[in-house]
Amino acid sequence: MDTVRVGLRPLLTVLAVTVAAASAPAAGEVTDLRKQALALNDITGEKPIKGQIQALVDDPAGTRKLLTAAAALAREKDQPFNYTGAYILASAARRLKEGDAAEAFYRLCIDQAEKLKSGKKLAESYTGLINYFYEAKKFAEAEKLCRKFLELDDEDGQTRRGKSQMLSLLILTLAKQGKADEALKLVDNLLKVRSDDWVVLDLKAEVLREVGRSAEAAKAYEQTLEGIAKDKSLKNEERDLYLEQGRYILSNLYVELNQIDKATEHFKALLAVKPNDPTFNNDLGYVWAYHDQNLAEAEKLIRKALDEDRKQRKAKADLKPEEDKDNAAFLDSLGWVLYKQKKFKEAKPVLQTAVQDKGGQHAEIFDHLGDVCLALGEKADAVAAWKKAVSVSGTTKRDQDRKARIEKKLKENQ
Repeated sequence: MDTVRVGLRPLLTVLAVTVAAASAPAAGEVTDLRKQALALNDITGEKPIKGQIQALVDDPAGTRKLLTAAAALAREKDQPFNYTGAYILASAARRLKEGDAAEAFYRLCIDQAEKLKSGKKLAESYTGLINYFYEAKKFAEAEKLCRKFLELDDEDGQTRRGKSQMLSLLILTLAKQGKADEALKLVDNLLKVRSDDWVVLDLKAEVLREVGRSAEAAKAYEQTLEGIAKDKSLKNEERDLYLEQGRYILSNLYVELNQIDKATEHFKALLAVKPNDPTFNNDLGYVWAYHDQNLAEAEKLIRKALDEDRKQRKAKADLKPEEDKDNAAFLDSLGWVLYKQKKFKEAKPVLQTAVQDKGGQHAEIFDHLGDVCLALGEKADAVAAWKKAVSVSGTTKRDQDRKARIEKKLKENQ
């Protein structure tokens, strides 16, 4: 097979960086860690491999030491890892957001897959590395790797089977880079030969949404839902899952388009199937609160979201005390719907609790807290909350628009 080579020399350079960044194991641990790393080569079977990856993810501190020891082994002249060992290490590193280690071991996987001339393993390792780049927002690198895979020759037919998925990933990486015309051209070419394929329609919808063409995206998602409902090849649970995902995306798109009736229609359809889902209850409640609709019912939905979320936490056997806390986003929704009903004194402590959580360090929540403080006549506290909101603002257009509105409030109240 004439494959695109990914050399080991750059790989080992990355691994050296990984070792420098990770916490070094004590001298007495090194031998055991090396044995543990090498034992990964002997695991066989899809379920045992997945189980081992999960076990490593569940022990982040121990796994980071293991990655350090494994990197040292991989720098040896005759590196000892086979495909399975490298794949387990790469997958665990990716899920623990150990980026250098993930990239390095995925590249080692690619090298091993090339030696084995396994199209299946090549597709698996390329996809893993591309997904890492995508998650790390390294879209140019992801695009380059997609194109390399699509150029590979195919001897056993297995690479060809992976190219359809790779083309989808390429299209998404182009969209993420703002290359809308190129991405949509590729999708439209696919639709010429697969016009009734809801998977391709879903891909087009995702691209349109990514490039900000929300109205067209909503139309494409509606067509996708129709295709999913008609697809007799799907099992019932698969169909239900795809319909749920599509409806949830559509509900949010219609909110962006300020078509609240249509958003409500999809939220209600979701709740008809999963009436106790915390997210669905919260989101519909917040949308109504934001748009001053059905405020009493909105408050009930949000309180239900909090109650159901608490039940789900309590059901976890391994729940840690520090993890037993209310969702900051749900608390923000409750604080905001109370504010909209002029229940300012009730709203303030709820929002204060939200911003005390790490997940509540969000400009929108601080903005809401500022509005509540101002309504209570506490201008100094309002200004402090808005200043914090400005300091934690993100970089997206939506974030910057909110930041500008908050800065206007600060100017008016200082």
